Amino acid sequence: MSLPPRSPGRSPRERLSPRAADALVAGAVLVVVAVWTLVSARYASEPVVRTVLGWALVLVGCGALYFRRRQPVAVAVVTLLACVVYYPLSAQDGPLMITFALALYTTAAEGRFAAAVALAAVTLLAVGLGEVRQQPGHRQIDDTSLVMLAGWLISLVAVGRAQRTRIAYLHEVEQRALAAEREQEARARQSATEERLRIAREVHDVLGHSISLINVQSGAALHRLGKGPAPEAGLVTATEALEAVKATSKDALRELRATLGVLRRADEPTPTAPSSSGLALLGDLAERARGAGLDVRTESTGTPVPLPPPVDLAAYRIVQESLTNVTRHAGARTVRITLDWGADVVRLRIEDDGGGAPEGRPLGSGIRGMAERARAFGGELTAENGAGGGFLVDARLPLSVPTVPEGDPR
Repeated sequence: MSLPPRSPGRSPRERLSPRAADALVAGAVLVVVAVWTLVSARYASEPVVRTVLGWALVLVGCGALYFRRRQPVAVAVVTLLACVVYYPLSAQDGPLMITFALALYTTAAEGRFAAAVALAAVTLLAVGLGEVRQQPGHRQIDDTSLVMLAGWLISLVAVGRAQRTRIAYLHEVEQRALAAEREQEARARQSATEERLRIAREVHDVLGHSISLINVQSGAALHRLGKGPAPEAGLVTATEALEAVKATSKDALRELRATLGVLRRADEPTPTAPSSSGLALLGDLAERARGAGLDVRTESTGTPVPLPPPVDLAAYRIVQESLTNVTRHAGARTVRITLDWGADVVRLRIEDDGGGAPEGRPLGSGIRGMAERARAFGGELTAENGAGGGFLVDARLPLSVPTVPEGDPR
């Protein structure tokens, strides 16, 4: 298993490619071993053949380090064999053991811990057996040096293992940070999408309701004027129609301006004051619908209580969208709006005496939007044909906004 990828740009060495770094390390070790060997050659002489073989082994050991991270176990074996041949052969005793030390450390750091322990044990046993078989007085390494060699080998394996653990930990931390960043971006995109959908619902409800009323009011006025009434009656009819259109368009512009204002004040906190559209304006909403020719009747049971602004606005929009659907599709003459205030929920019932919805026809976007509003606050909404004819919208909204636990992705 190779080392986990490292973050670039932390040091000049890490800015190099892996192969360039390996070549640099191999070259640096070769320089150190070569200089040390040349200095040692001034105090020890040997045949030319042994010198050539010794330098060949130095080149093999140092050159193998170039492949130490791609083939760590093989490089450790090659450097160990080079040292096994070099030290009995050469009288110069250069520091070729550095190559095996670096290869052993790399083997542990690359995750080949078992192989590193095996190589260290084999090295210690080979050196110990070799010294035991020497004649008295001819040993090259005493007992103290053997103990130091054992500690040296153990330290190399332990440091390599610790480096492996450290890099794995840093990699895990980096992955967690990246995952957290991706999750944060996903939440931001989800929030932006939800906000766009909310604004789209608001614009749909405002424009759909107001334009439908304007269309019905102007159509009714044109119908009455088309019958050729007296000039005075025609003027009254036109005046009433224009006043209704003016009032409806004024309210539509006000609500649309408030909705689009959210886009210009995206950094402001969520408002806590009562909204400009709520059940307190239900009378104005019913009056505008009456101007379109509907007989709107409102009833309230129970004890009304102040609603949180988001729930208040959702209730208003549900009634508004229901009246819009009645105006555009139902062909009804009477609409009954009932508010039933309970201990924990307020129930809204909007029923008309129209022809109802065709059986099997899928729900429109307006009804789906009303259902989404109700579900957003932990409520529910049903829309279906009434038992005695017409169409019935039945919504239940909580009297308080449900809290979302900290850390909840919603």
